[in-house]
Amino acid sequence: MVGIVLVSHSRAVAEGAAELARQMGGQDVAIAPAGGLEGPEDAIGTDAMRVVAAIDAVWSDDGVLVLMDLGSAVLSTEMAVEFLDEDRRAKVRLTDAPFVEGAVAAAVAARLGRDLEEVASEARGGLAGKAAHLGTEPGAPVTGTERAGPAEGPTATIRIIVDLPHGLHARPAARLVQTAGGFEADVRVRDVTAGRGPVSARSLNAVATLGATAGHELEVVAAGAQSQAAVDAIRALAARRFDESPEDLAPVVAPAAVAASPDAGAADGVLRGVPASPGVAIGPARRFTTPELTVPAVLPTRGADTERAALEAALADARGTIARRRDDVAARAGRARAAIFDAHLLFLDDDELLEPALRGIRDGEPAAAAWNAAVQELAAGWSALEDPYLRARAADLRSVGREVLAAILGVEAPRPELPAAGILLADDLEPADTAGLDPATCLGIATAAGGPTAHAAVLARALGIPAVVGLGPALDAVPEGATLGLDGEGGSVHVDPAASVLVALEETRRARDEEAAIARAHTAEPAVTRDGERIEVAANIGRPEDVAAAVAAGCDGVGLFRTEFLFMAREVMPDEDEQEAAYRAAAVALGGRPLLVRTLDAGADKPIAWLPQDPEPNPFLGIRGLRLGLARPDVLDVQLRALVRTAADHPVRIMFPMVTTLEELRAAREALERARTATGAAAEPEVGVMIEVPAAALAAGHLAGEADFFSVGTNDLTQYTMAADRGNARVATLADPLHPAVLRLIGFAAEAAAAHGRWTGVCGELAGDPDATALLLGLGVRELSMSAPAIPSVKEAVRATDLGDARKLARAAIELATAAEVRDAVRTRRRVPGPPAG
Repeated sequence: MVGIVLVSHSRAVAEGAAELARQMGGQDVAIAPAGGLEGPEDAIGTDAMRVVAAIDAVWSDDGVLVLMDLGSAVLSTEMAVEFLDEDRRAKVRLTDAPFVEGAVAAAVAARLGRDLEEVASEARGGLAGKAAHLGTEPGAPVTGTERAGPAEGPTATIRIIVDLPHGLHARPAARLVQTAGGFEADVRVRDVTAGRGPVSARSLNAVATLGATAGHELEVVAAGAQSQAAVDAIRALAARRFDESPEDLAPVVAPAAVAASPDAGAADGVLRGVPASPGVAIGPARRFTTPELTVPAVLPTRGADTERAALEAALADARGTIARRRDDVAARAGRARAAIFDAHLLFLDDDELLEPALRGIRDGEPAAAAWNAAVQELAAGWSALEDPYLRARAADLRSVGREVLAAILGVEAPRPELPAAGILLADDLEPADTAGLDPATCLGIATAAGGPTAHAAVLARALGIPAVVGLGPALDAVPEGATLGLDGEGGSVHVDPAASVLVALEETRRARDEEAAIARAHTAEPAVTRDGERIEVAANIGRPEDVAAAVAAGCDGVGLFRTEFLFMAREVMPDEDEQEAAYRAAAVALGGRPLLVRTLDAGADKPIAWLPQDPEPNPFLGIRGLRLGLARPDVLDVQLRALVRTAADHPVRIMFPMVTTLEELRAAREALERARTATGAAAEPEVGVMIEVPAAALAAGHLAGEADFFSVGTNDLTQYTMAADRGNARVATLADPLHPAVLRLIGFAAEAAAAHGRWTGVCGELAGDPDATALLLGLGVRELSMSAPAIPSVKEAVRATDLGDARKLARAAIELATAAEVRDAVRTRRRVPGPPAG
């Protein structure tokens, strides 16, 4: 006879269900309850060893059927099965049958001598009688008087292979849930390979905690009016490899090791990587920690309705916070890096998380305690998975849980922070991690992965924090608190250095600090080369509020106003008056200095909520920048009218991003003429083109005939030239703007512009590197735009440059073979010696 085991969080529930099943099936049916934890009778939880003991108690060569109530009961049971001998393991069947009704049906079938498959089938159909009585489909959940279940209609089934290196983890699981949720169908997923499930495709936790790894076969069954459409959409999603980015589809390797520079690693106590932000830092090694947010031991009892309302309000607050964070990350680092926040949002709507919390509230718990308990229990389930990639998602769930808990308690959610002042060590830095870094506490940044244009490097330069990236896996071995000496220009990190090395580092820092002080003292003065040519040194800004710091740093104007920040994290497009107010505020704050505004540089890699776009397999090569503006003239025309109105009484320049062809420039100029005519403006502002695509650099001779200036976006030009996404840690070190191939394109564009009497600027991160100043001037660049902290040192670098020498340097650099050789060549121009190499 088949044995039956009932696994529940509650000992009383397990024993009660067992007793009911015996009464229905007969006292000789072998049924063993496995509920609760050791300790008090009412201790709630599940214990794998109790499950093992229960299986032993009812063991039969006919097999054992195990029913589980929810959440970690499934994970505890799976763990228990792993403890069994292999011959027994094959005869244990886990089922998703309803707990009480399934137990009764299974007991009846077992008493009749049915085999394990038939007993399991009867258990899964346990709701049929109740469903017939209530008029619902079998298997439909019923809550109170509400009846919910799969829509009536046909069924459809497909099988797909998980063709993902990391398996069906949070992001692809989220996309599957989002896809399934778009149809009138009850969709369930079963891991055929592992024998797990089926689970509801409407639950992120249920799908992701299937633990389906690379190569597993999944069975998807849909029932309802749109069942065929649902499985077709899921089949297409699987064929697109769940819309994962190229970075996440790369073979599973140690990311830091791949991302490290060719000479990265440790030698004689020195880690060598890629220079990312200039300066010297000395201090203890520090890694991020996240302060605990605890639930107070005593909370007032406000009643179930009030507590539920508090939870719902906190969930809404957290949704807004996470959505804004997603949009901000997407704007700065691309959609692929922001995708994890979509999974975070799905956590907030997942029944496997919400139902336990709501049940706790109904049982009299305060919302904070009920929510925290649900999060911790579900996170424990993630942590129990075998796959390390999936286990790591427990941290994501806890992060989301903290957001909601903080909102319930009315406090600020704790953020990752340095426990004390020191040099931050990390595998890599995401925008959400780095947004709150304080230069007074974060003395330096050292990352195992990343390249000179990766987010950590860009942020470090913007904050004036010395940084070295691409240090490789050796960084993981650096103990917390170890004394470090970081040289952001030499690209080295000294671990527990000798006293003589510390002295040399201190001397280097002193000399560079003196040099920086001199630069700051003269930053308001023009930047004029030794041979008398004035160079415009401008600032990159994202908001009008940034102008004050740029002017204080000595900017000659704004060389890049990234207007997408006006459009992100909102539900509707800013109208013409709102946009004009922002542009005018920036222009007024500049006090007559020129304001160069880039039109909306959004697209599939920078999603905007009110501007939906179809998913693209490679968004960096899709509809973005000017391509999007021309496709949506209703958006572009409004922005151009606001800019033309501002330009009527302020020196405004307009620049179009992602220009690839002359036809695009002509279409953009036509749109600008429409705006000028509509506003009655007397004159058209200066119009420029961003050189970001190799095709634009190579066609610069034609573009210069119809543009007033060029501005080179070295970040994008580098990643397109090198075919290396700067946001992809595995190839970030390839995306080096000092590669000779990139320099040739810059020089080609500048030469073409000069031939037509036009000027060329650089607004990418390379513009803010004083080591590269002479090289860029030698290539023909005459305007440099950067983050405000870099302005004083770049101005000093201009003053130290003779254009004749700079041209010789440029000619030599483009003939070199590698970016490393170019870096060596430009560093020899520094007037302040660096510390010893070891």
